[in-house]
Amino acid sequence: MRNQHLAAIVGGVLFCVLAQPAFAQTARTPVFVSPEQLDVAAVLPSPPAGNSPEAKAEMAELHRLQESRSRSQIEHAKADEGEEDIFIFKDVVGEKFRREAFPLTAALSDHVHNDGSFIVNPAKTYFHRPRPYQFDTTLKPVCKTTASTTDYAYPSGHATTGYLEALVLTLMVPEKRDAILARADDYAHSRLVCGVHYPTDTLSGKDVAYAMIGIMMGNPQFKKELEAAKAEIRVAFGQ
Repeated sequence: MRNQHLAAIVGGVLFCVLAQPAFAQTARTPVFVSPEQLDVAAVLPSPPAGNSPEAKAEMAELHRLQESRSRSQIEHAKADEGEEDIFIFKDVVGEKFRREAFPLTAALSDHVHNDGSFIVNPAKTYFHRPRPYQFDTTLKPVCKTTASTTDYAYPSGHATTGYLEALVLTLMVPEKRDAILARADDYAHSRLVCGVHYPTDTLSGKDVAYAMIGIMMGNPQFKKELEAAKAEIRVAFGQ
């Protein structure tokens, strides 16, 4: 009976999703959290100054990673850079956990990712921290770079997405919570292996994600989409 109930939820919400135009990649407004609800620039500490002991220690860590990263670590980091959704956790949830098989979960994930941009980007502009390879040209990043001086590093958008998607997934698959959060740490670490972020960039992204999930959990639309996605996952995995 429980599985029949879950299947009914999935079927009803899936019909609504498929009957509407695609939203995920074209959203121009926040869905669950607005910048008015969370002004990240007002609550995050400033990143370490360029020549401070803290920043020098961070740069030393990036050089250490540069000298020690293996080919497999580089490929892993590049793969992580290319995927910014909840399906980065397929190695935790199961290999069949893929976008094409979970449309409701994909829609929820895209809305979450969408909101991350609205929250993080104003803070990036406010703090205007250069990318580490822009500050130290001896650093050789292995992922996407830009010559733009306005492509700022702090806080990390990828890290925010990784941790936020992880927190959402733990609400649907709580029995895998520890493994999901460990994978989020690994996903954030990939940005350091890439050589495109400082450690404090990714740590601040984690802080942003935890602040965002607290607001999202009070949003009725988020609760509705979360329930549907959870049912979709549970039905697919026979739980």
